[in-house]
Amino acid sequence: MFLFENITPLSALMFVVVLAALIGLNEISRRSRTAGIALFVVVPLLLTVFVWPHTAGAGSSTGTWFHWVKVYSALAGCLGFMAIRYVPRLAANRWVLLFPPVILSINILEAVIRDFQVAGMEQGVVDGVMMVPGPWNVMNGIAGILNIVTICGWVGIYVSRDTTRDMIWPDMLWFWIVAYDLWNFAYVYNCVGDHAFYAGLALLLSCTIPAFWLRRGAWLQHRAHTLAFWMMFTMAVPAFVSDSPFAVQSSHSPAALMTVSVLSLVANVAVFVYQVHRVRTRRLDPLRDELWTDLPAYRRVVDSIPGHRAALPGAGTPVRTPEPVGTV
Repeated sequence: MFLFENITPLSALMFVVVLAALIGLNEISRRSRTAGIALFVVVPLLLTVFVWPHTAGAGSSTGTWFHWVKVYSALAGCLGFMAIRYVPRLAANRWVLLFPPVILSINILEAVIRDFQVAGMEQGVVDGVMMVPGPWNVMNGIAGILNIVTICGWVGIYVSRDTTRDMIWPDMLWFWIVAYDLWNFAYVYNCVGDHAFYAGLALLLSCTIPAFWLRRGAWLQHRAHTLAFWMMFTMAVPAFVSDSPFAVQSSHSPAALMTVSVLSLVANVAVFVYQVHRVRTRRLDPLRDELWTDLPAYRRVVDSIPGHRAALPGAGTPVRTPEPVGTV
């Protein structure tokens, strides 16, 4: 195949199992505060002390600095979002609402650094993973920087009033999510290609599917949860994606590497150009305004959230009833 070696029926079935498990765990963790604490505090503490020092050591495919940083940054995002969701005083503080875009930017920047780092390597096996460096790493690193630049509308983040108390970011619409998915898949394919079948496709689908069909507007929350679950699992069972009967190897084809990185760069350049055009023609401030409030996609998000009240006069920050940010 173009992207991967032969995908067996067993690995295809496991792909579905992994996808369903990640979506299911996300649903459990977002619907229960107790489950969230157990899954994002108790379980990681136990794994940190008793499991990861033995399974994610030097020489392991998950023993690099990146995997350790990634698992704890994902968990930090989960806990920070829980604080915003369950502590009204925090949700009402606009400065606290900077946390979601900041932690997201840091998460993307970690991968950008890794892409540039791999670009300077020699081809071969590094930490148990086959690396094929090339211009695709640089291209995708640039795409990741653009993905950070186009994060916008954080001033409109609020907490839903239903029982799940989800963290909703209405301005984070489908085109940015698709550009992120293409960038992130290209990153995984470039830097840990033999993990990309699960850590790329399955993991990205596990947060994108809920964002489009289960709880719109909560993509970042879905992403943090599913990423944390996946990183905890692969740190504990690194052989799953490399030496198990379910493993699917990358083709390591330069043509495939170039293709996914070109798609990533083109998508993120398109979102960047669209956003610059919107900011200039409508005289918006991307640091203070929501940019997409007049789009039908924005309207579908806010209409799907119980308890949200918004009047949309056009582009810019929507006019809401005078209630604290985070509790609308």
